[in-house]
Amino acid sequence: MQSEHEWIGRAKQVIRANATAILGTLEGVDETFLAVAKKFIECKGKILVTGSGTSGAIASRAAHLLSVGGTPAFYLPPADGLHGGLGVLQSNDLVLALSKGGSSDELNEFCNRAKTLCAGLISITADATSPLALMSDHVIKLTLPADSDLGAVVATGSSLATAAVTDALVEVCRAARGYGWDRLLFTHPSGAVGRDAEDSLKRLQIVED
Repeated sequence: MQSEHEWIGRAKQVIRANATAILGTLEGVDETFLAVAKKFIECKGKILVTGSGTSGAIASRAAHLLSVGGTPAFYLPPADGLHGGLGVLQSNDLVLALSKGGSSDELNEFCNRAKTLCAGLISITADATSPLALMSDHVIKLTLPADSDLGAVVATGSSLATAAVTDALVEVCRAARGYGWDRLLFTHPSGAVGRDAEDSLKRLQIVED
């Protein structure tokens, strides 16, 4: 049985691995990232964000934050999409698929059908040769250290890395779309964000000036 000291060491090891995975995403902020951002900024429809398992949880988060930042988006699990949900897609929508390995049969079947119904398929994955990457119009590649995930099985660091990339897209698109903090706070009137909206606006105006 491990000692409490060893527990602390293990905990710190996980946090370091997560931080390293996130910092590795800086390599993916390149011309492809810019091309994807431009697609999102110019999109006249909505961004459908999808993923399976842990990637699905990150996809749901990304869809929410894109919408918060003024880029209309929604989350649809691939399983729901394959049971008729694909009918939501319109020709001016985009699909953003998240998958570390890019080899989920369910996700890839969903994306293969989805790309025929919309304006483009973008993926964020660590495997640029995966089936998902090969069918995508644009691929933001994750550069992940070998120890990013617990036991190389549980998607810990890799999911946080994916979240970091989508967060970057959220902010770039918000700024490029001219979606000011006043508009963002107007659509977020509840919780502490809404309660402190007036003070937040004053603070943000000072920072931007």
